[in-house]
Amino acid sequence: MHKDHLKIIITGFVQGLGFRPFIVRLARQYEQNGWITNTSEGVAIAIEGLFDQQQEFLFSLNNNLPPLAEIRSLSVTQQALQNFADFQIKDSISDGKRSTFVLPDMAICPDCTDDIFNPASRYYHYPFTSCCHCGPRYSIMIRQPYDRQQTSMLDFTICHDCETDYQSIDNRRFHAQTIACPNCGPQIKLLDPGGQVLAESRAALSAAINALQSGKIVAIKSIGGYQLLADATHQQAIERLRQRKNRPHKPFALMVSDLAAAQQICCVNEMEQVALASPAAPIVLLKRRETPNLGNNQSTVFLLAPGVAPDSNLLGVMLAYTPLHHLLLHDLGFPVVATSGNIHNEPICFEDQQALTRLGKVADCFLIHNRPILRPVDDSIVRLINGKITVLRRARGYTPLPVSLKTALPSTLAVGGQQKNTIAINQDEHIILSQHLGDLDSEASRQQFQATISDLKHFFQIIPTGIIHDLHAGYSSSQLASHLGQTLEPVQHHYAHALSCLAEHGLEPPVLGIVWDGSGLGDDNTLWGGEFLRITRSGFERFAHFRTFSLPGGVKAIQEPRRAALGLRHEISPGNEFENRNLPFTSLEQTLLSQALNKSINCPRTSSLGRLFDGVASLLGLCHINHYEGQAAMMLESLADSVTSDAQYDYQLLSAKPVIIDWQPMLEQLQDDIANSSPALIAMKFHNTLADIIRVIAIQAELETIVLSGGCFQNALLVEKAVSKLKTAGFDVYCHEKIPPNDGGLALGQLYALNFRG
Repeated sequence: MHKDHLKIIITGFVQGLGFRPFIVRLARQYEQNGWITNTSEGVAIAIEGLFDQQQEFLFSLNNNLPPLAEIRSLSVTQQALQNFADFQIKDSISDGKRSTFVLPDMAICPDCTDDIFNPASRYYHYPFTSCCHCGPRYSIMIRQPYDRQQTSMLDFTICHDCETDYQSIDNRRFHAQTIACPNCGPQIKLLDPGGQVLAESRAALSAAINALQSGKIVAIKSIGGYQLLADATHQQAIERLRQRKNRPHKPFALMVSDLAAAQQICCVNEMEQVALASPAAPIVLLKRRETPNLGNNQSTVFLLAPGVAPDSNLLGVMLAYTPLHHLLLHDLGFPVVATSGNIHNEPICFEDQQALTRLGKVADCFLIHNRPILRPVDDSIVRLINGKITVLRRARGYTPLPVSLKTALPSTLAVGGQQKNTIAINQDEHIILSQHLGDLDSEASRQQFQATISDLKHFFQIIPTGIIHDLHAGYSSSQLASHLGQTLEPVQHHYAHALSCLAEHGLEPPVLGIVWDGSGLGDDNTLWGGEFLRITRSGFERFAHFRTFSLPGGVKAIQEPRRAALGLRHEISPGNEFENRNLPFTSLEQTLLSQALNKSINCPRTSSLGRLFDGVASLLGLCHINHYEGQAAMMLESLADSVTSDAQYDYQLLSAKPVIIDWQPMLEQLQDDIANSSPALIAMKFHNTLADIIRVIAIQAELETIVLSGGCFQNALLVEKAVSKLKTAGFDVYCHEKIPPNDGGLALGQLYALNFRG
């Protein structure tokens, strides 16, 4: 019977997830001979067999993919017969362009979890157990394509038993590049802060467990960097961690052994359960239970220490996502704080000596291993907002998944902003957004920023032709970009925010971008932050914004909501801002600040909604000093969410170009309410007013499509109310889901701006 030879070229997520074994099984099922190989861009396949069976092969290839696999392009061409004798996996081909479809690190799968707790398995209690469906990927890759010798596993020669599994077509470790066992793979050690070995192998694990049980702080080398662990039920341990890490108030993330443990301390709905148990295994922000939910197992009850997340109704929770985490949590029997292995304002540690140097005065001991981490990738954070899981910090489990556009762009580097920095680079129509790098306030962070630029360019073999940066020349990202010796192009901060949401959803103008955040430099050299932008194919127009007010002390007003409240009061009643004396300032501070406001000394003007949130929180007595970014706004949202009301305050729209939203009527009514209404109701009325402002301005703008972006739209209550009003009014509304609404998405928007030049 006549046979055909087909060559199949595939791009997409087809490496590092068992795709080649999947193709081998298909070839056996449909009696095809030939080969498959990884290439720099994806995979290449040759099959020879009967036509009908080849069609069934192609149908199964497209419709029965392995978990996480995704085909972005597939081409089939007829070739001359080669009369292949069998079907083989050939050595990888590394020439040509590098693929932009690289898998992120993945949490341990249920089958491997079973293995590490099965005494009959040779992977029993082995902390580096993995298979084709789980384990490290991006954090250990030296270069593409994804093969063991091109990862940090290259120095671990597999043993006979692992080789047998690797070659067994029906084994889920068939061609698993990270395969390893206690006889041939990475090993753990426990070190003291001076680097001396305290224990090795299983003894190291037992010693680390004992240290945690006795209230010690343990630094653990995870997939993408170090974490600091402490007993989440031990108040003294939490206090020591806060003191040593210089993190006095910001809530800590928790790691628990399983979903049942998460449900004991938090309310977890179905979508949040899916997020927790996903291969990305992010930190999920969940509503804290007032009392523990014991379920059917009252023997495992535990009470969190008050210092874990003071004054917060949300807890950041993640499930154990590596074999090492599972082994620790299984024997501990209580949740642990699992926070990034860094000190204040510095990037996460990912090299052993780096961790010992920087964390030597924080951790009591270090649980390390000898598999190198090649790039730092912190834990991701997500939150359920308006019925969608929304990424707030994009790193492990999500990076470096690309954002694909409809049209190609010239290869360009975008360097993001100052806070929550990420960078982005593109190859044709695919944009790769880096992992979360954090704030660029420290020299160590700036060094990691520069290292990440070099890493992205080298790993993806992209030579950018230009660099895009924020309009603010004082940002470290803008300053560092100026030293890279390439053509520079600034993009306005809030325009980039809106464009990041457009890029995520594949949208094009005309669009109304509603961008609310802490601040960003505007085209008029003032601080914007409460913006309604009409976006066209040639750029943007500032359609409306909130009335500006002064921020006494400039940057200090970001740290102190009481100063924002003072600026608001001064705006509506100059000279009477201290009249009610409910803002905590000393007599000397009152004198100095009054002079500064009256003479406009270091009192920049802003339209920022972030600062408006701060000011209202301070007026209500919730938060006068921000001990961490967004604290006042989070407390205001939490308070509002405790009541139900549709009541709102008044506001005015001043006829101008752009339209000015005058918040003075709202603030006057709000201050009157303080004497005779509950703070929770006032907070809810404030949120309702903002949502109504969005609705009214959207109607005036007369654009059907609306995007919401900026840090203020991490507020789930605000988003839900705004989207509800907009959809009821007939608008198409888009919010962030896979890209952070905060400054972590700026670099994506900066690159997308290349599409819309005037």
